[in-house]
Amino acid sequence: MTAAAVRPRFAMRFTSTPRGARLARRLVARRLADWGHPYGAEPNETMTLIAGELTANAVRHGHVPGRDFRVVLTCPPGLLRIEVTDTRGELRPACRVTGPDTENGRGLLLVSQLAERWAVTTAGPTYPGKTVWAEVSVPVSFVPAS
Repeated sequence: MTAAAVRPRFAMRFTSTPRGARLARRLVARRLADWGHPYGAEPNETMTLIAGELTANAVRHGHVPGRDFRVVLTCPPGLLRIEVTDTRGELRPACRVTGPDTENGRGLLLVSQLAERWAVTTAGPTYPGKTVWAEVSVPVSFVPAS
C-alpha cells in the first residue's frame, strides 16, 4: 500500500460537557501536530478553532443527558475534514447575524468564513442525530504521518 493510500483518521466520543468539548479541541490540535501541522501553523489553528466552535455547539445545543458527542478528523487528499456528531437531530444549526452586544451566536458564522465548505447532515443509521462537518484545504503535496 502506498503512503498516499494510507490516510490518517482520528475518531473519539466525548462526554457532552464543556470539559468534553475542551478535551476534543485539544486532541484535534494534538492530532494535527502529529500529522505534520504543528501548533501555530495555519491549518492547525484554523481546524482547532473550527473544532472548538463545533464541539461547543454540540454541548450547548445537541446535549442529551447520558449521550456523548463524536468527533472524526480525517485527511483526504488536499483537505482536513472534521465531523462533529451529536444526538439532537431535530435541532439544525444555522448561521445567524447577531447584534454587536450579543454574547453568543457567531460560531457557525465564523466556521463559514474559515472553512472551504461546511454543512449539516443526518448522522446515519449507526449513530442517531446530526453531523456538522467542515473542510479546510491543505497543499495536495502534503502527506501526513501515519
